[in-house]
Amino acid sequence: MFQQMKNIDSAFKYVRSFSIVVVVCCTLISCYAVYKSFSLVSSIQAKIYILANGKALEATAAERKDNIPVEARDHIKTFHQYFFTLDPDDKVIQGNVTKALYLADGSAKKQYDNLRESGYYMNIISANISQTIVVDSISVDVNQSPYYFKCYASEILIRATSTVTRNLVTEGYLRNVSRSDNNPHGFLIERWATLVNKDIKVQNR
Repeated sequence: MFQQMKNIDSAFKYVRSFSIVVVVCCTLISCYAVYKSFSLVSSIQAKIYILANGKALEATAAERKDNIPVEARDHIKTFHQYFFTLDPDDKVIQGNVTKALYLADGSAKKQYDNLRESGYYMNIISANISQTIVVDSISVDVNQSPYYFKCYASEILIRATSTVTRNLVTEGYLRNVSRSDNNPHGFLIERWATLVNKDIKVQNR
């Protein structure tokens, strides 16, 4: 009889241990399933679809801090393209410069005023000069705000008899501002200055 009771007690302990293991395993599986479900929902919510030209394009949402270097370089590049892309047409010049000045503070406006007062834009128009810019590289330090940058580019001036290539190096700082239609990246260029702007090649046409 005592042996039977001992067997029953052992069986009870075994069943209890087995039940505890099953409960723990079920709990772990449930927690993992809930975690994976939330991760899946989050990843799905981070994806959006953009309809362009009748095609659905997938885009992924991300924190702005992950895109700061990319957005900063594009902001700087866009500003320089607007500011230095000129054609012998007053409306084109004014339109491009106006777009550029939305992306920078008074330091850019001061350079524009200096160029205008020196007759630079009038010379572009009277001599039928077209000016374009090719941005070679942009370095941005995103470790400290406002972000210091340096832009290396080449200016190309197409004249009636020659094509002049200039080496252009500028520097400045970027600070965060509100995004808008005129400033989609939400940056403002401050203390913008031209370090180098000299001719490096003249080619006859």
